[in-house]
Amino acid sequence: MPTSQEIQGWLAEVDAAAEWIAPRFSRQELRTHAARYLRGLISRVERKNGWQLAEELGEATPVNLQHFLGRAEWDADAVRNDLQAYVSEHLGAKDGILIIDETGFLKKGTKSAGVKRQYSGTAGRVENSQIGVFLAYRTAAGHALIDRALYLPQEWADDLPRRREAKIPDVVQFATKPQLARQMLLQAVAAGTPAKWVTADEVYGSDHEFRRCCETLGLNYVVAISSQTQLFLNNNRMRVSEHLAEIRPSAWRRLSCGAGTKGERIYDWAFVSWPHFEQEKFKRGWLVRRSLSDLTDIAYYFTHAPQRTPLQKLVEIAGSRWAIEECFEQAKQETGLDEYEVR
Repeated sequence: MPTSQEIQGWLAEVDAAAEWIAPRFSRQELRTHAARYLRGLISRVERKNGWQLAEELGEATPVNLQHFLGRAEWDADAVRNDLQAYVSEHLGAKDGILIIDETGFLKKGTKSAGVKRQYSGTAGRVENSQIGVFLAYRTAAGHALIDRALYLPQEWADDLPRRREAKIPDVVQFATKPQLARQMLLQAVAAGTPAKWVTADEVYGSDHEFRRCCETLGLNYVVAISSQTQLFLNNNRMRVSEHLAEIRPSAWRRLSCGAGTKGERIYDWAFVSWPHFEQEKFKRGWLVRRSLSDLTDIAYYFTHAPQRTPLQKLVEIAGSRWAIEECFEQAKQETGLDEYEVR
């Protein structure tokens, strides 16, 4: 259990964060609601929905909080910018890692923006849900979420009456998940977030334009790809899963990609690289991870890194994706990321 001194320290830091973003709110009333809402999110309340937060904060109804979140005028992207500056100040390092992933929010109705029956990794199946694409930042000092985008399915983007009922601005157009991810990377780099690496799951890593965006921004990457991704290697263009048979037994190395809840996460790894014809100091590569206990459990990655980057470093970057999963878990358990009531 945390000590009273630790709790007071957390509250002081939350108040400092509220002061940090206060200029984004035009009226004192909104600044007050913002500070109280932040305190509510780290409170002892088990569910962080409007009614329970209001009760914890001593308000008779959730009207004020819901108005602040859903109807009051303030720029959420400007607050996002403040968040990125705050995270960079506290965690920033020149070798920082930008991590892209998505998470689902299960819903029962049809009115919440972007909701539909779609695959949700949270549920592990197709469910009625919203999907959010997120960007996290990780260094040796810690990790945190720094950006978000709601995925708006094509059927929503094309349905003007439904969009307007959900108050989706006309300027919001359909974008694929990799497109949303590219926009977040561009914004984070433009904002000066110190980073050297990008990692992401196969939804993003399999997208050529996403990888190209990373290279254009000067970011190295280790990104997961689908087993169906085509690779031209040894004068053959085949799926990466078909190239697997060409890897010599001596090419596999047993390495840890970082500590997990049950100790070091150790796998067998193989790596094939080739010069990057556009950049003499860099090389692209194909990285393969194989489970020790199940030889059919294979993961594939494309990489882009400086010429002399050790294999261990690529393996560590591949393994760093756990950080965003931990962010999702903490945000949902501790600050109600999946319990919001605002549509």
